[in-house]
Formats: sequence, structure tokens, C-alpha cells
Amino acid sequence: MVDHARLDRDHVWHPFTQQQGWSEEEPLVIERGEGSYLFDSEGRRYLDGTAALWCNVHGHRHPVIDAAVREQLDRVAHTTMLGLTHPGATELAARLVEIAPEGLSRVFYSDSGSTAAEIALKIAFQYQQQRGGEHVRRTKFVRLREAYHGDTIGSVSIGGIDLFHSTYRPLLFETFVAEPGDAADLERVLGAHGDEVAAVVVEPLVQGAAGILVQPPGYLRAARELCDRFGVLLVCDEVATGFGRTGTMFASEQEGVAPDLMCLAKGITGGYLPLAATLTTEKIYDGFLGSYEEFKTFFHGHTYTGNPLACAAALANLDVFEQERTLAQLGPKIALFEELMAAVAAMPEVAEVRQRGVMVGIDLGDHDDALRMGHRVTVEARKRGAFIRPLGNTVVLMPPLSISADELRELVAIAAESIRAAVASAPSQLPQAA
Repeated sequence: MVDHARLDRDHVWHPFTQQQGWSEEEPLVIERGEGSYLFDSEGRRYLDGTAALWCNVHGHRHPVIDAAVREQLDRVAHTTMLGLTHPGATELAARLVEIAPEGLSRVFYSDSGSTAAEIALKIAFQYQQQRGGEHVRRTKFVRLREAYHGDTIGSVSIGGIDLFHSTYRPLLFETFVAEPGDAADLERVLGAHGDEVAAVVVEPLVQGAAGILVQPPGYLRAARELCDRFGVLLVCDEVATGFGRTGTMFASEQEGVAPDLMCLAKGITGGYLPLAATLTTEKIYDGFLGSYEEFKTFFHGHTYTGNPLACAAALANLDVFEQERTLAQLGPKIALFEELMAAVAAMPEVAEVRQRGVMVGIDLGDHDDALRMGHRVTVEARKRGAFIRPLGNTVVLMPPLSISADELRELVAIAAESIRAAVASAPSQLPQAA
């Protein structure tokens, strides 16, 4: 029998993971999934409280998506989009435009949230340069404090989480920083630097990786109006918030906002395969048209851009949204989730609960980093049959949209019990370093 735990320790380097601590624990080896559950190599069952890192929508092994990927395998698994196209990419682009905020009409494919954001930055920058005149001064971007848009150098440049990003500051380009959710501060930044700014980049309604920071009502609408006033493009990063996470297909809809560029990934394939898309307007697309020798081409691409298997999964994902009326079914689940989280918020071990739709952050307050309180909660949750992940001392719950009411109750009950157990078992005094 293959010892996967040993092979992992010997050869694998995990993302966002301190490998020294990882090597001291028994890894959780997942062999299969079914609906809202994951099953490990010992046959134990766990509720997937992270939706496979915020991307699974309709549960694991959904028959419609499974069938679509198998059917595509009988045709072709991959073909380049440099000089070619294929049915899945064309049909998916049309479907995305149909459901996207008004005015978004062009789709540029890539393979992750980071690349979707990177593409948006490059399009915005090049578009301003190709407009000529005073617009060539628009070389900067405005980001929000505590922003997270991915891990490539461009997307890190518009990020603002010091734990993730400070090490790389010497590699990054300069940005202007606005306070999250503070329209007056964004107005201040644009008032001082608006003629230098190519675009403002925001995660609409919720800043996910910052610990589920929820913006006040009206902020996104105000950001749109400020961008219009100062002649700046608005980029909405819907990688985490898109495909139903906040209760509507896209978070931007809730304030009637149509961005100039929109980044999609994660839930686009229902959590099946890597795919991303950057959507933009016909006006911006037209800014890249010209004769060959003008060199207005957008010189960017990826080997697996618009991969046919991923496009097949994405089309099936949208089919399931319609067939199962996923968004219509969400309202009662969100109401139940809010009711359950109100009880968690009242726990003495909890400092604050932040929620928008099915995106929940349970803030445990200030604890010494060495305690790894968030991690302690995940260990306790695993014992009780749920897999969840923390962001520091914030425990994040973000289940598949397909989770049932009973499963949701189970997940929240496990999270609450795990928080109590983790706090109770933590040492009151840490050993002093020699």
C-alpha cells in the first residue's frame, strides 16, 4: 500500500503552510468527495466547510458536471486558443456576458484568480496608454488596505495584507491606498492623485482573505460614482464573491454597479477545474483594435487559456444554477446561517462574527500568534467531522451553496464546539524563548 503521508512529507510543499509545523502533524489525506462531504484514506467523513477553498458550488461529484467533463474527454482535452477557438470557449463567453453586469461584453480567459487580476491590471494600464494624451499619465492603481487579489507580482502589488505581502515589497510597483469601506477616503485619494490613476481595484461587498471584512451598504456604488467623476476605471475582483457567495450571482449586482473590468475564477467551474475570466467592456476592447503595425495587441496569454475541459465544467455549472434554481434556494439558507451565527456571536470565546451571504468570518479576538488559535479550532473541528480553515485568529466558514439546512446546522455546531474546546485547551501562559 502506498504511504501517501510519507510521500507528502518527503516531497510536497503546501501553499500558505509553515512546513515545519505541517511535518509534525498527521496529514489529512482526502480520497473522495460526495455532496457536502469529503472522505479521507481511512474512510472518515468530513463536512467541507471551506467549499474546497471557496470554489465548490453544487457539491462534490455533481452528476451533471461529472457527465459534462466526461463527454468533453471524448472530444478533446486541450487545444490552444492562440490561432484557434473551440465551442466550449465561445458558448461560455456568451453565457458569462449574459449573466454579467450590464456593459461587460468581452471575455479574456486564464486559469486562476491571480491571473484574472493580473490581466485586469495590464488591460487597464495598456488601455490608458493607448488612449494617448493626458491619459498616458495614468500609470498607478488604487487598492484598499487589507486587499487580496492573488499571488503573482502584479496582483500582490495591489494587495495589502502585510503577513502575505510585506516580504515582496521591493519587487512591487507603487500604489495608492484607500481605507476599506470609506468612500470619503477614496475620494481623498482620487482628489489628490486621480489624474495619475488607471484604475481602482476592489473586492465588492466583502474582502475575503482579510478575514471576511464586510463593506458598509452603498460603498461600492460610491466607488463607481467616484471613478466616473475622476475618469478612472473600476475593477471588481469577484473571484471570491462571484457565483452566489453573497446571495446573488455577482456581488456587484446588489448595488447596481457595472464595473469596467470584472475578475472571475473559483466558482466559475463549480470547483472542478482551474479556469478564470476577465470581463470588460466593448469600449475598452475597441481600444486594442488597430492594424498589425500599430502593436495595440494585448500581448498576454496562457498555455491552458480557455481549456475545453474547464469550459465544459463551467457551462455545466451554469446549467445546474438554472436547473436547481440555486440562487432562489439561497435566501432561506442565508437566513438560517445568520440565525445560527447569532448564537455563535454571543459566545464568550468569540469577539465578532462577520457575514455576507454564505461568507462567514468568526473573529476569535487577539491571541498570541504562538498559540495558533485558529489552527487549534481546525484541529478540533477535524476530530468532530468537519474541515475548516482559519485566517489567523478568524475562523472562516464558507460551505458549498448546495449544503442542506441540516448540514449547515451540523457545520455551525461543530465550529462552535471546536472553538470552545480550542480556547479551553490552550495554555494560559506560553513558554518564554531562551
